[in-house]
Amino acid sequence: MADSTFKVTIITPDGTVYENKDATMLVMDTRGGQMGIMANHVPLVAALQISALRVKHNSAKDDVIAVNGGFMEFNENAATVVADSAELPTTIDVARAEKAKERSEKWVEEAKQKHSKNELARAEVHLRRAINRLNVSQMR
Repeated sequence: MADSTFKVTIITPDGTVYENKDATMLVMDTRGGQMGIMANHVPLVAALQISALRVKHNSAKDDVIAVNGGFMEFNENAATVVADSAELPTTIDVARAEKAKERSEKWVEEAKQKHSKNELARAEVHLRRAINRLNVSQMR
């Protein structure tokens, strides 16, 4: 019988943020929609959205990580996520994320008033990142 677990590693430019050797499922939002990966999945590479990445395993509570884009590669029963940034709920500075959300909301409004599509797109990305961090911080 094939092994029903696999390894998940999340890497950022600052180093390894997360590692789990007994994952049973990895759930993520990709550019093509939400995707779940289980052990023995065919090899693949997927571009990630700004979202919460969920690692299921045999313990009672899933691990949730705020991931700000990047990609995931699955090969030989190992999922490697490479992201610009990734944070566990316990490492998120909630006050800082709240301030970032407020700044981003103001930036979005200013960009709308200026009718600047480029600035609006950048502001919306910053806002999505702040909201993602806040949502994941509540999953402690």
